[in-house]
Amino acid sequence: MRHIYLDYNATTPIHPAVADAMQPFLRDHYGNPSSAHWFGVQTRKAVEAARAQVAALLRCQPDEIIFTSGGSESDNYAIAGYALKNRGRGNHIITSQIEHPAVLEVCRHLESQGFDVTYLPVDAAGLVAVEDVRRNLRPTTILISIMQANNEVGTIQPLREIAALAHDSGIVVHTDAAQAVGKIPVTVPDLSVDMITIAGHKLYAPKGIGALYVRRGLDLQQLIVGAGHEQGRRAGTENVLEIVGLGAACALVAREMDNRAPEMRRLRDLLQESLLARIPQARVNGHGERRLPNTLSVSFPGIEANTIIAELETVACSPGAACHSDKVMMSHVLEAMQVPVEYAMGTIRFSVGYMTSEAEVVEAVESIVATIDRLQPQSPAAAIVTSGVDSDIRLTKFTHGLGCACKLRPQALERILADLPRPHDARVLVGAESSDDAAVFQLRDDLAVVQTVDFFTPIVDDPYHFGAIAAANSLSDIYAMGGEPLFALSVVGFPSNRLPMSVLQQILRGAADKAAEAGISIIGGHTVDDTEPKYGLAVTGVVHPERILTNNRARVGDKLILTKPIGTGIIATAIKRQLAGADITRRVIDLMSTLNRAAAKVLVAFNVSAVTDVTGFGLLGHLKEMTVGSKVNARLVASAVPILKEAVEYAVAGTIPGGTENNLDYVQPYVDWGAGIANITRIVLADAQTSGGLLIAVEPTQAGRLVNELQAAGVDAAAVIGTIVEPGAGKIFVTP
Repeated sequence: MRHIYLDYNATTPIHPAVADAMQPFLRDHYGNPSSAHWFGVQTRKAVEAARAQVAALLRCQPDEIIFTSGGSESDNYAIAGYALKNRGRGNHIITSQIEHPAVLEVCRHLESQGFDVTYLPVDAAGLVAVEDVRRNLRPTTILISIMQANNEVGTIQPLREIAALAHDSGIVVHTDAAQAVGKIPVTVPDLSVDMITIAGHKLYAPKGIGALYVRRGLDLQQLIVGAGHEQGRRAGTENVLEIVGLGAACALVAREMDNRAPEMRRLRDLLQESLLARIPQARVNGHGERRLPNTLSVSFPGIEANTIIAELETVACSPGAACHSDKVMMSHVLEAMQVPVEYAMGTIRFSVGYMTSEAEVVEAVESIVATIDRLQPQSPAAAIVTSGVDSDIRLTKFTHGLGCACKLRPQALERILADLPRPHDARVLVGAESSDDAAVFQLRDDLAVVQTVDFFTPIVDDPYHFGAIAAANSLSDIYAMGGEPLFALSVVGFPSNRLPMSVLQQILRGAADKAAEAGISIIGGHTVDDTEPKYGLAVTGVVHPERILTNNRARVGDKLILTKPIGTGIIATAIKRQLAGADITRRVIDLMSTLNRAAAKVLVAFNVSAVTDVTGFGLLGHLKEMTVGSKVNARLVASAVPILKEAVEYAVAGTIPGGTENNLDYVQPYVDWGAGIANITRIVLADAQTSGGLLIAVEPTQAGRLVNELQAAGVDAAAVIGTIVEPGAGKIFVTP
């Protein structure tokens, strides 16, 4: 199986000529460029030779080039450095709504520092109107930052006209040209701008190196201070190896761009025309003519981009912008261009480069078309297979998100539910007025029915284990209410055009085995053909009306006990990204497959005031539901919470589910973070769990004995993690 790389806008390979130029500085020339001896002289000469190569490409003077760590630092230095140094002249900045986050985020930061920023709209092709720039000029305007070419759709902006307009008013112009260099001419005389950002990894140089052109006479506030490197403008010993690589890359594109650009355009057009001819419902985003020669943004309506990419295993591409590839969200660029949502959510960016061949494009077209055909709702169903599941099938690649992390944002859900009418039936003992995950309806004085439904997308790759985990997760809601399950019904969404039916058979077998472990049967259910697999149970149980456990009756003084360690959402994301090893994968599968039945049985003999199970809203989210519902405040001791250590390691590496980030935003108004609580700890405490443990509020005198009996019953991780401290509005005080 050959993999085809069509994601040059995300990063380019290091060109062999660039790698060759770097080799001597990896092995032989290691001197510090600031040293006066022979070793230092060799590297100093190399740095200055590279500076001259960058300057030659931009047609500026070498002393106008400052080496940085990449495009983001160059953007920050240009915008913040100029604004902070010149705030005495004014505080107004103009940029566009479609800039890279490296520009937008520094502008938002400057707004918090007293600057006023105008974010210009764009038209349907992604173009900024020069007249919009003119209308928004003020006497206090000091800087305009408009990208030369957009990284998502490739639209090229009228920079020369904008610069002329700005200079008439004495305003400085910066452009982020990271995506343009190497694809179209980028020169100071042609653009007439004052600052230009370059990112090495966009033009066949390594990652972690960039440059900023700053016109002579322009003064910026130094952001990295220290010794007098880079003419005293950017402290830090020079990254000689990568600076040499950037210089070599600039020399390369200066030599080859005139020949390479037409070939990239030909291959891009071949890809575009072939896709549109065979998928007529697709649409291209960006300007028809004013567009980078290598960039194709194409939208496939009715299919989510991340679903397409998960299925498109042999072709590397990006869902919208590469910086947001893990999140199912509408691109801010496509939103500004007012691309309809049904198209924007299915947008893929393909980008070719110097090493792309026609044969690769032709092969990629076949893969893309076959993938879109499989994902279309009207596609013919796959052949039904009755036995044997392909061991290469990875369920997590067939979904955009994972398990309970796919729940609606709690903020949005609360707003919707607030406007719905409440039931007035006196037989409803637990309903929507609480945040419990199951409802309780009284049948007799001594009997009530407990009902819950829960389903989600695959949390692990193996179908059998997915079914077992989904069943354990659904049953947990019954146990958390103090109930005993009686039977269950399956809830199935299955992409029969993407997966063999034998996969569904294995999912159902895993669920049936877990239900049998709980002492019940799955006696029916409902199925729909879906774009991605989903599974869960509707579970019916019983409970005595006087022994119902809810999450809104916690009392001051209660101790908080958790029965399972947290961090499964982060680790499940690592599994999806194929970062998790076999050992942690097995342990997490075992953890999520473990029923909360043993813990629930132990609780019967204790004076428990409130219980909830920890699932999609994370430990903090479910504790917040308990504290708000009970009108109390709680103290959570972070160091006492059982946490899977691998979850911390993956979170440090940036493997964080979108649902976890949503949870952290959700609980922020309710949480008082104590001094010394690391950001990683905050993330893990909010991590979206699937089939997590029970969170129990129990009379303080019984807490120690309850933990001992839980552990004796096999609930090994059970631990006291906090206390209900006082009446209140639901505040959670997190201490180290």
